[in-house]
Amino acid sequence: MSEPDKSKIIRDAATVILLREISGAPHVLMGQRGAKAAFMPNKYVFPGGAVDEADYGRKIAGVADQRLQDKATGLYAAALRELEEETGLCLQPQTQALRFVFRAITPPGRPRRFDARFFVASADDIANDPDDFSAACDELSHLHWIALGEARTLALPFITSVVLSEVEALLRTPDAAHKAPFFYHEDGRSHFALL
Repeated sequence: MSEPDKSKIIRDAATVILLREISGAPHVLMGQRGAKAAFMPNKYVFPGGAVDEADYGRKIAGVADQRLQDKATGLYAAALRELEEETGLCLQPQTQALRFVFRAITPPGRPRRFDARFFVASADDIANDPDDFSAACDELSHLHWIALGEARTLALPFITSVVLSEVEALLRTPDAAHKAPFFYHEDGRSHFALL
């Protein structure tokens, strides 16, 4: 039996946008993918990755966001795991530290496709030193905190630029009711919905 075409499989994924105030300005944590990466080579991204089967078996307290349906536990667990693997940073083990803000499905025709949910978290909820990346794996290089207003100067995937705009909107009205935008492709066109 041949191996399935990875460009046709859409895997669930979770991404963490860490926010930190430095010198009075909001900063986000980003790193650069390797030049030989099959998915988004050389691009600066937020920490994150695919949900593993084992993520669904982890004990995560407070999983309650109805918009994530029965995938909530796996998505939260993957977000926490990927953050720790890729940056060496650990969030306090609670889902309240993660706020679901965006969903996007990779367009057809890409070498890898993901149904990614983006979560915002505060650096105040990091359990260890937010400047110590010594325990990070080598998947992301050039890990650094960058001012939100300067992040677009990096080589970003299109969807990351869109998500940055959403984060800026959240910071302007942090207490407002928030519907998470959902970006997807159907019938050869891009669509936005609200969840």
